[in-house]
Amino acid sequence: MAAFMSGPSRPPAARGLADRWFAARDRLLANPTFQRLATAFPLTRPIARRRTRALFDLCAGFVYSQVLLACVRLRLLEMLAEGPQTAATLAERLALPPESARCLLDAAASLELVARRSGERYGLGPLGAALLGTSGLTEMIEHHALLYADLADPVALLRGERETTALGGYWAYAGTENPSALAGDAVADYSALMAASQAFIAEEVLAAYPFARHRCLLDVGGGEGVFLSAVAQRFPALRLILFDLPPVAARAQARFEAAGIAARAQAVGGDFKSGTLPEGADIVTLVRVLHDHDDETALTILKAARRALPAEGVVVIAEPMSGTRGAEPAGAAYFGFYLFAMGRGRPRTPDELKGLIATAGFRGARLVPTRNPLLVRIIAAYANTT
Repeated sequence: MAAFMSGPSRPPAARGLADRWFAARDRLLANPTFQRLATAFPLTRPIARRRTRALFDLCAGFVYSQVLLACVRLRLLEMLAEGPQTAATLAERLALPPESARCLLDAAASLELVARRSGERYGLGPLGAALLGTSGLTEMIEHHALLYADLADPVALLRGERETTALGGYWAYAGTENPSALAGDAVADYSALMAASQAFIAEEVLAAYPFARHRCLLDVGGGEGVFLSAVAQRFPALRLILFDLPPVAARAQARFEAAGIAARAQAVGGDFKSGTLPEGADIVTLVRVLHDHDDETALTILKAARRALPAEGVVVIAEPMSGTRGAEPAGAAYFGFYLFAMGRGRPRTPDELKGLIATAGFRGARLVPTRNPLLVRIIAAYANTT
């Protein structure tokens, strides 16, 4: 039934039937009498409760995120990683009044960041333990304070009534016509954040794509070189080139030298909006790059990659994508509003990306399965036009 009702290509008669069906359904769901009956009837009660919980979570989501932020800023999870502790002990260590500590601990326990243990103690919960084991996640949680500031009045943001945004100022290249002229201190904060959060993305990409078949990799928009450093460890025969803004590339070169891979890893400074990229690679990677830019700039980047590659070359795009089954809110809601507040870019579906890829001259674009598509999906395409 759902398949019959969906899709913009349905004939007018079918669309009219679908519209009437959905209108009737919506009137029923909004009816208070029906809601009471659905909650009381044993067969519909589980569904009604799930819907109630989902609606409440939408209303309370900001509070949940602030509980998480408090845990991160107070380093509560690191304390609990040492072992279960009582509320009194934690209150003293957190420098909080006992009632405040109890409020935070109970809230965190309800979100599975913390778990109640025997003897009136608290330990790590399953989500708290997972958070500690995910590189860069605590830095992203701290960073979200900027996003929350921009979303304090979402209607004003959507109407364009704000001259500046916190995220637009943070991502320095987003608000300048000449990003290659940025000074080192202008890129330091966002480069460090990207470096902190890149490790788990790199692991996903390296587990999905067979880089061993290539001889030289050009990573465009590669930041401080965390991804290429991970590639270097896994594939010691692969030559590596990083391309990013000059002050960012300088930070990457320092990382390569510190890691002892500078003999085969080179960082080149420039602006990919110029349409020119270093040559010599047979694979180009764009890891969390295209969704930061509008279609025109994304197409410029892809065309530059196509010109830089030989006939047998491959481009690999790795980023979160809109419309990912089971992760729809992550694409349309989270990344959609984040990039809107940032002032450029948007999350794209795989089909939208494939359209840009084809326009740039690549062929055979295909999705490469990843272990965690919520975090990153991959599309690979070929420069060969035959």
